[in-house]
Amino acid sequence: MGDFSDEEKAAMKKAAGIAACEFVKNGMKVGLGTGSTVKYTILELGRRIREEGLKIQGIPTSEQTEIISIEQGIELVNWADCSGLDIVIDGADEFDSELHLIKGGGGALLREKIVAESSGSMVVVADATKKVQTLGDFPLPVEVNPYGWEQTMRRLQNLCPGEVLVRKNADGSTFLTDNGNPILDACFGSTIDKPREMEAVIRSIAGVVEVGLFVDIADVIVLAAQNGCEIIRKENSRI
Repeated sequence: MGDFSDEEKAAMKKAAGIAACEFVKNGMKVGLGTGSTVKYTILELGRRIREEGLKIQGIPTSEQTEIISIEQGIELVNWADCSGLDIVIDGADEFDSELHLIKGGGGALLREKIVAESSGSMVVVADATKKVQTLGDFPLPVEVNPYGWEQTMRRLQNLCPGEVLVRKNADGSTFLTDNGNPILDACFGSTIDKPREMEAVIRSIAGVVEVGLFVDIADVIVLAAQNGCEIIRKENSRI
């Protein structure tokens, strides 16, 4: 977020996370995203439940989000008892003028996409540094099956002009998602000007579980700024 202090960054994230809650109404089933900004959304929803009597049900996109949601008193449901959601609130690593996204920096892209595609609308909380002209400067996360991931990586590398790296933990071990899968981070640079086509090509590679391109899913961006939050709404927004 530019040259802002850590305190200023946290304040902007908090403001965006809280502002996104305005889209949540009583009785909704809500997809609960993952990340530092969405954390404030979950905290605000918990406050509204305790202080305002808000009644919602939620499905989390990660184990981390599940823990926070339970702590905040949000009633959670599972997919066996829920055929769809009214709304999902989540973050993004990049978004373009068409509100196409790159997600997966937090390692939850498969669950995030399942939740997003099952939701009647999607609200994204982000800061101005995430807005780009062309997607791809942020390395594209690709979740892959553990079997033969090295071969999947080679095929992905044939498509990618930059390096493809297997994501690592701080101790050097291979990062695994909550689903037990590795993530490959593909360094395309700002070249993904046709995200819909790129998503289809990558998903056609055997071993690819999911791609961190979220195309034609987001309806609204709640953009954090020092002087308040800007609401960017897609022309055919569902909300």
